[in-house]
Amino acid sequence: MSEEFILILTAASLGLVHTIIGPDHYLPFIAIAKARNWKRKMTGIVVVLCGIGHVLSSIVIGFIGIAFGIAISSLTSIESLRGSIAGWLLIAFGLVYTVWGLRMAVKNKKHTHIHFHNDGTVHEHEHYHSEEHTHIHESEKKPITPWVLFIIFVFGPCEPLIPLVMYPAAMHHYTLVIAVSIVFGIITIGTMLVLTFLGIYEINLLPAHKLEKYIHALAGFAILLCGISIKFLGL
Repeated sequence: MSEEFILILTAASLGLVHTIIGPDHYLPFIAIAKARNWKRKMTGIVVVLCGIGHVLSSIVIGFIGIAFGIAISSLTSIESLRGSIAGWLLIAFGLVYTVWGLRMAVKNKKHTHIHFHNDGTVHEHEHYHSEEHTHIHESEKKPITPWVLFIIFVFGPCEPLIPLVMYPAAMHHYTLVIAVSIVFGIITIGTMLVLTFLGIYEINLLPAHKLEKYIHALAGFAILLCGISIKFLGL
């Protein structure tokens, strides 16, 4: 078994494990997609774009280190700082979203509308005020939530990637550097997609109708816990 194959296999394995053990790679997407009722296409696009930003930022830092001969310990310190920033951003975003969700839940009282149809039939439609507000305005302005997630993921580091690209770079094997980066990125983003859609599917199986009005607050709280786990538990 060649050294190149072993390194690429290691990149694939680390990309998989790194994503699975990091709840920040999928929990925010599960929470927001469910709360915002995103379609699968929208969810997939957001996950892929955030994943690209997440991996590419570390690749850029790695290539800068290669170009300027920066020691791997210094790059690791930079990645650690980026991880701390990403953790605080998730905490801040989760806290703000939780407060906003609780505020919406207080205002979100279910009421009934009577609908008259041209054929003379009449039926009652029971819904929440926030649903009506969403239907009216959802096409009038673009949501900022995907961009917030993208910024957070750009700051989020891929710690295992740095030594993976520095090792072949030290041997001036730049084709292998690119191959390792691509394999790590594909496996990471693919795993993010799988875990996100799996989580959404499992949530949809739960009888969560009674918690519907608190969906945004619960999403924010999940993201808040995710940020806390990264910042203080090292996940």
